[in-house]
Order: sequence, then structure tokens, then C-alpha cells
Amino acid sequence: MTNNKFKITGLALAISASLSSGSVIAQEEKEEKESGLEVIEVTARKTAENLQQVPVAVTSVSASDLAAKGVANITEIEQFSPNTTLQASRGTNSTLTAFIRGIGQQDPLWGYEPGVGIYIDDVYMARPQGAVLDLLDVERVEVLRGPQGTLYGKNTVGGAVKYVTKEMSGETEFNIEGTIGSYNQKDVKLTGQVPIIDDMLYVGFGHAMLTRDGFGEFEIAPSGEKTENYNKDLTASRLTLEFRPKDDLFFRLAWDKTEDDSASKGGYRLTPSIITEAPSPDSVFNSYTSLPTWNRVELEGLSFTASWEVTDALSLKYVGASRESYSPTNIDFDNTGLQLFDVPAVYDDENSSHELQASYVGDNYKVVGGVYAYSGESCGIFDAILLQAITLEVSGCNESESTAAYVQSSIDLSDKLSLTLGARYTNEERSADVFYGIAGGIHYPYSGWIEGYDRNSDTNVALRASVVQSLGTDTDGDGVLDAMKTADWSRFTPRVGVEYQMDSDTMFFASYSQGFKSGTFNPRASTNEPAADPEIVNSFEVGMKKDWGNTLRTNITLFATEHDDRQYVIVDPDAGEGELGQYLGNAAKSDITGIEVESTVVVTDDLSVDFALGYLSADIEQDPNLDAPLVGISNTPDMTFSASANYLFETGLGYFAANLGYYYRDDYILFEDNESLKQEGFGQVNASITWESEEGNWYGGLHLKNLTDEEYMVGGYNFVGPKDENGNYTPHSLIQDTTLVSYYGDPMTAHLTIGYRF
Repeated sequence: MTNNKFKITGLALAISASLSSGSVIAQEEKEEKESGLEVIEVTARKTAENLQQVPVAVTSVSASDLAAKGVANITEIEQFSPNTTLQASRGTNSTLTAFIRGIGQQDPLWGYEPGVGIYIDDVYMARPQGAVLDLLDVERVEVLRGPQGTLYGKNTVGGAVKYVTKEMSGETEFNIEGTIGSYNQKDVKLTGQVPIIDDMLYVGFGHAMLTRDGFGEFEIAPSGEKTENYNKDLTASRLTLEFRPKDDLFFRLAWDKTEDDSASKGGYRLTPSIITEAPSPDSVFNSYTSLPTWNRVELEGLSFTASWEVTDALSLKYVGASRESYSPTNIDFDNTGLQLFDVPAVYDDENSSHELQASYVGDNYKVVGGVYAYSGESCGIFDAILLQAITLEVSGCNESESTAAYVQSSIDLSDKLSLTLGARYTNEERSADVFYGIAGGIHYPYSGWIEGYDRNSDTNVALRASVVQSLGTDTDGDGVLDAMKTADWSRFTPRVGVEYQMDSDTMFFASYSQGFKSGTFNPRASTNEPAADPEIVNSFEVGMKKDWGNTLRTNITLFATEHDDRQYVIVDPDAGEGELGQYLGNAAKSDITGIEVESTVVVTDDLSVDFALGYLSADIEQDPNLDAPLVGISNTPDMTFSASANYLFETGLGYFAANLGYYYRDDYILFEDNESLKQEGFGQVNASITWESEEGNWYGGLHLKNLTDEEYMVGGYNFVGPKDENGNYTPHSLIQDTTLVSYYGDPMTAHLTIGYRF
């Protein structure tokens, strides 16, 4: 494995040499900064509004801020939004773990519903696979904290993350950007737009090729061959067609596709294997495996948007979309050279949605409302190869049909006082097939798996013919197993808020909102389980947004959240040998209270400082019938804190911006039912210097991340028995070994970017 890890001093010399010929800090941004606090536009309430006049806890990170800080993908946004977790999950580079205010979904298996909604241009991404989005042609990223059940619907009980791409200008534009960096990173991004009919019809495009060697390596048994671990090999493409036949009529057709061929991630064993006695790797990024290490994530989406400004007061909008994702993967749970617990798996999802929305602005009120329909199918299959002797296969599909109608209005009661009223009615219908079987020997989901599975040439299921237990029934006698269960739920989710605009720079607000996360069936069920109940979140907020003159901004929110029937995977400690022993249940309740503070200080025309602080406290009320009680909230530190300073300066070479940032996350656990995998509090230091020529065509940037090379866990697996009298873990009944495995965030890296646009 090639490991060309750049030294920071080497990159500093490289950027110094390149500045005379060529980060993105535009002259127009410098002019905005010189005038004091920036006006930030968001669409948190589905209409364009000034951030300081929106009674919602929202963080917005603009394209220029993303470039100035060298943000490469959506997970880095957690550093700027309080009480937010966005991390690459276990097993792959592309699967997202998202939590906001202690609410999310830790398990990425098909059929489970997320607690934080991810949106690309108002199109919902239903699955976490592929949701670690690399930033391409982005205008801004918004993080909406707290339940967004009125305007955004089900599965936004924790909040929503909105990825907003740039609308085309109508001019001919072309941009090419290259990045080199640590671990032989080589990235190329091409974006642009061309008018087909001046001021009417335009086509835009974007393509990215992102590669990097691994942070560590696999040792593959029994050959002893070594290959990359934590590498990156991704391509992403976008095509957009925009048509504006009149000033009040707009159409957009957008297509995107991502292919990620990065290797599956191998975990680091925190406990030695009792069976293999293999030594612990010398790096947290090194691992052992007995599986192939190839992995593939395919994502493709098509969306159509139409908007019509019917009158000065009334506008209509339609958004329709279809998305599909496909991911065959290899996950070695035990991370040894033996097949003690190996899981080759396939995820296959597709969904479509339609939304029709109307907004109206009256003399003393404005209202937005609409109807929404979603249809999705999430399928998968995995073979759990156990003890080199048997294979347990689980497969099936979860299907969801969801319809909703919503309305929200802001009513001015006086010049300063306004009232927000919102409501959404959602109907959710769900069905599930689950197949659960055990066979002797070692099997894979499809034949030819070792060589690398080709989706288009092989559909032979290895174990399906020998499944010994099915959780469905053939009710109509056609030889096909019908749905294991069907269920439906309906929910009315309200929002009530009051806002007081004390003056043009000061707003106070208070609100109550409710969120609804769909009930679902356990895709790992080994018995005919009933569906888990929906989650209901009631949230209370009070806050203040204030600009103190033109140099200080403080946005403060206090919140209290009641989270009822929290869904989580319960591990049965009494499961028999060769049984997963996992079922899906609901905790009784959790109460979460906290505070969020976001502040910007304009020290001088050239120097600004940003702060973000999040603190929360969670109390879990247990269901006495649960076999495995919760010990805490996973993936949620009690405190997050970030501070960054941005300094602008002008030279004969062009415009520069220097950024220095610090980010801290307090202790957190990775699983809710035990503290075996616990990350201690840690801080990261990041630094950037970016440049743009006076003409605005050349730009560049040097970005140094995790300068102190902190090691921090972002995922893991826990298959250990209870501790003995000496404090050592005993073997787990499923695999007769102790498997405590963790996955880690990126180490110290350096990146040099040079770009040209015209």
C-alpha cells in the first residue's frame, strides 16, 4: 500500500510557491464583511427569509464559508452546529450517523427509519447509505434543530439537514479545481453552466473524481496479503436543466449519480481475540479480515421542480423526485483472520415523492401549505457466517406508503407581535417481509461473491432455497410468501409559536412543536414480532436572536424535549448459540433539556470570530419490561463547542483569508444499552489559508485538519459477554469470542487546492 503522507511543512512550501501564480474568498464577500454583520438567507420555513427573523434554531453555512474552512463533505458540518452529530458510520465511508439534540438512528439496517431528515434541494433522502455527501456545486447547508414535523414531516423528530445547490446565473461559466493532500489524495472537480437560449434555457453540469490511499491497511487471511483500509475512491456527477420562459415561471430538471468504490472499513479490536490470539494492530486504522474488502455504493436520483409566481402574493411550487441506491458490502464484525462473525450484505432501496406547495402573503399574514406523497421500498440480505461452520441468513423488504397535508401561517397581531400556527396530518402504511434461516457451511448472498458481485449479471440467492424459517405466510396459495405484517399509523403534528420583534435587531420567540417518526418492523426478526410503535417528540423552545449594532450577533435557544417510545435494538442476553437475539423495542421515555448559543463578533473590518456552544442533559425513564435497559443516549455528547477566527487581508497578489478553528466534543457512548464503547472528550484544531486573485478567476487554499492528530471513535460493534470477577469480558454466546470493535474519524491531514474559473 502506498502511503504518501504529506508533511505539513512540505505543503506550506508548496502553497508559498503556488501563490504567485494562483481559496475561495471573493471580493464581494470582502465588501460584505467590511460593512459588518452579514445578512444570511435561509429557507427553513420553505420560503426565503433572513436568518435573524426566523423563529427556528437553524445554522446556515454558506458556500464561501465552506470553501474558506476546507469543508469536504457533510459530516464536517457538525463542527458548526451545536448539539449536532454527523459522522461516517461503521463499515463504509458513505453511511451517515446523524443525531440532533440526542435524537437520531444509530443502526443503518434497511427498514429502520432515521430521526434526522437529510434533504437535497427539498428532496428527502430516505436511507443513510450514501448520505455522507461530498460537496459539489453547493450554495449552502442548513441544519434545522428540533422537530420539523409541520413543514418537513415524519422522520425529522431530531431535526433536518438541507443541502441546497446553486441556482444557475444564466451566464456561461466553467470551473476546474484540483486538490492534492495527505495519503496521496488526488481530487478533481469540474462544474459549469452553458445557456442554450439566452435568459431562458440553461444547462449545468458537475463531475468530481475523489481518490485517496487508506489511513491504514487490512491483513487478509489466510494469504497474509495487505490492502488498503479507510481509503477513498468516489465519483459524483450532476446534470441540471433550468428553463425560465417568463420572469414568474421556473422549471428545473436535475439528475445526480454517485459511485463509491472505496473499500469496506475494517474495525480496530479493543479486546484481544480469545480464539485466534492475534496481536492488536499497531494503528487504530489497521485491521484483520477473512472477507473480501471490496465495497460499492451506487446512488442515483432524478428530480423535477416547477414554480409559478401566480401573483405578487401567491406562488405555487411542485417538487417530484425518484431515488434509488444499491450497496453490496463486506463487513467483518470480528476483525480476525477466521470467519467467526463475517457479514457480506446487500442493501437495495428505491423511493419516489411528490409535493405540491402554495404560499400566500397577505396584508398582515403569510401562509404556506401543501400536500405530500412518498412511496419507498427498502430491501436487503445479509449472511452472518458464524464460527466457520454455519451461516445465518436474514433478508426481506420494508415497504412504506406515506401521505400528508400541511399548513403553517405567521400572523401579525401588531407591529411587533406575531403568532405562528402550523399543523400536519400524516398517514403511514407499512408492510414487511422477513426471511430468517440457518444452514450448515459458509454461504454468501450471491454466487461469485468472492470475485466481486456484479449487480447486472448475477441474481442467484445462495440460501433462499434452504431457508428453514420464514416470518411470512402464503395466504393466497400462490406459492409466494406474503407480508409478515402490515401496520398503519396516522398522526396530527402541530406547531404553535409566538414571536416578538422588539426592534429591527432583536427578536424573542417561544414555540411548541411535535415530531412523528414512523413505526417499523424489525428486519432482523427471528420470531413474528409486532411492529415497533412510532416515536413522538414534543419540543418546547424559547429563544432570542439579536444583532448588537453591526458588530455582535447572539442567537440563543433553550429547549426541553419529551421523546416518547424511542425505538432501539434490544440485545437478548439469554439468546441461544447461533442466534442473533436482537429485537426492536421502544423505551418508555427520555427527557432532554439544553441550550444552544451561536455568536459572531466583527472585531474589525477584516477580523471576525464565530462561537457555537451546545449543552444538553438527558434523563431516560425505563420500560420495566425491557431485557436490556438503556444506559444513556448514543452519539450525543453533553457539550459541543466551536470557535473560529477569520482574518481577511489584501496584498498585491490578491485577497487572502486565514481561518483558525477549534472544535470540542464531550464524552459520548456509541450504543444506548451499554458503555463498553465510550469516547472520551476531545478537541480538534483546524487551520486554513485561502486566496483569490484580484480578477477573481484563480483561487487556492491550504487546509490543515485535526492538527493534534486526535483519535476518536465514530462507530463500532459490541459482541461481548458480561465481565468476570477480574473485570475481563467473557465470550459472547453467538461467536464464542470477545468482539469489541471501533471505527475512527480522520487523522491529521493536509490539503492543497488550486482552482480556475471563467
